[in-house]
Amino acid sequence: MSDDVEKGRVGGSFEDFLKDQGTYEATADQAIKRVLAFQLAAEMKSQGISKKKMAERLETSRSQLDRLLDPENDGVTLAMLTRAAKAVGRGLRLELT
Repeated sequence: MSDDVEKGRVGGSFEDFLKDQGTYEATADQAIKRVLAFQLAAEMKSQGISKKKMAERLETSRSQLDRLLDPENDGVTLAMLTRAAKAVGRGLRLELT
């Protein structure tokens, strides 16, 4: 038996696996939403912005802000994400790939 390790690819990528399972698009969408929710919450924390103050800046309710910050909630609109980014002095960049 040889102790040599075979070089090369072990298998397909995780992305390929998700595509084969038919879950790539949903998984990618959910991952993007999770990252945006995390970044927004982190920016609020770094600037010392409370949820109450952020809701006021967005001219919305605290419960609506909670939905925006919920990484599981994928019903957030692009307009709301843009408003939230501006409320913390940031921008939102989208691109087609």
